[in-house]
Amino acid sequence: AAGGIGPLIELARSGTTVAKENATAVLAKVAANDDNQKAIAAAGGIGLLVKLARSGTTIAKENSAAALWKLAVNANNKVSIAAAGGIGPLIELARSGTTVAKENATAVLAKVAANDDNQKAIAAAGGIGLLVKLARSGTTIAKENSAAALWKLAVNANNKVSIAAAGGIGP
Repeated sequence: AAGGIGPLIELARSGTTVAKENATAVLAKVAANDDNQKAIAAAGGIGLLVKLARSGTTIAKENSAAALWKLAVNANNKVSIAAAGGIGPLIELARSGTTVAKENATAVLAKVAANDDNQKAIAAAGGIGLLVKLARSGTTIAKENSAAALWKLAVNANNKVSIAAAGGIGP
């Protein structure tokens, strides 16, 4: 069932700019399936998607973040996204990406924030202040995703203090 994953990962890795954009779009769609989530991870797709979220074209960044969002439903993938260095690029996308990239990046952060180590990593990378800002002034979707991420981050006692310090409680 996952026989198409390898060629898509290869296109996303070494195809033309348009091929990378299209391959990441397909990976974002097929990553909604549990078996495909595992196959993408097993084929090295998480590290590649993190790389493209960091340094791809605008469209590849949006698509890669969308794929990571779907992949982050899986508990192992939450860990793998962080292990692949994904927290920093996702925070950067949430800070300065397109509207779609911001919405997708905050959705991934909301998913990966369910993991204790990732909660600390998001805080250490400056994500709390940004998420508070987006919860206040982002698009409706970015607000929802940022609030969801902050909710999960608030499980950590230090993060509770940081959320309040960043203005997360005030009007």
